[in-house]
Amino acid sequence: MKIAVYGKGGIGKSTTSCNISIALARRGEKVLQIGCDPKHDSTFTLTGFLIPTIIDTLQSKDYHYEDIWSEDVIHKGYGGVDCVEAGGPPAGAGCGGYVVGETVKLLKELNAFYEYDIILFDVLGDVVCGGFAAPLNYADYCLIITDNGFDALFAANRITASIREKARTHPLRLGGLVGNRTSQRDLINKYVEACPMPVIEVLPLIEDIRVSRIKGKTLFEMVGSEPSLNYVCEYYLDIADQILSQPEGIVPKEIPDRELFNLLSDLYLNPIDEGKDQNNKENLLGFTTI
Repeated sequence: MKIAVYGKGGIGKSTTSCNISIALARRGEKVLQIGCDPKHDSTFTLTGFLIPTIIDTLQSKDYHYEDIWSEDVIHKGYGGVDCVEAGGPPAGAGCGGYVVGETVKLLKELNAFYEYDIILFDVLGDVVCGGFAAPLNYADYCLIITDNGFDALFAANRITASIREKARTHPLRLGGLVGNRTSQRDLINKYVEACPMPVIEVLPLIEDIRVSRIKGKTLFEMVGSEPSLNYVCEYYLDIADQILSQPEGIVPKEIPDRELFNLLSDLYLNPIDEGKDQNNKENLLGFTTI
């Protein structure tokens, strides 16, 4: 199974991806996480350092694939998760899609691409041009990381459009939304009401999730010294279980930009009156899962 994780820049994709990867490994799966960001820090909390990128390695070998070994580009991370960083083209030049393509090509040359039960692509920000939509060419499912804010949902809607377009020619489905570090979910619910899609999980506003990134450790590793965080790991294990159930997924249809703006801004301007409409609020806060 191949999964592409997208979402607005800074929303917590890499932190979420690393913890999902470990959760999948805890369920007995052989997992490879591929970072698709020029910052090449997707796997930092898994390995504890910035591993060499595919592009850097290819350049150092003058693009002689036969001179590259698996251990040159695949690094073992915490929990047994294997890690690869695609890297990126020089700033202002080249295409991220080319880098992803070269990464997949090299992994196939090394007979590594098909050795894993799960390959998870952690993809740069909310850029969904043809280049950075490239991981969708290889994915069975796309997960969108969001929060309860307008910008993140606007990005999610653009990613939704990209999934719909790719699904015309590829066996790609939207697995659903994952809410990261949010104390409310009224905007999320308003969005999925207008643009139906599964909501896999919504992680509460837990500061340790952000702190884990700063410490360079996953939540699963932090539990070793802070057992009180075990309950947070259960959220990621739940996401892993839903992924492993091989949900049918959907081909979504995005909302036009102006319609989305009006939909979400109306909720900002006319918040739910807790005293007058408690029942409606409870409905909005209800979970939709796959």
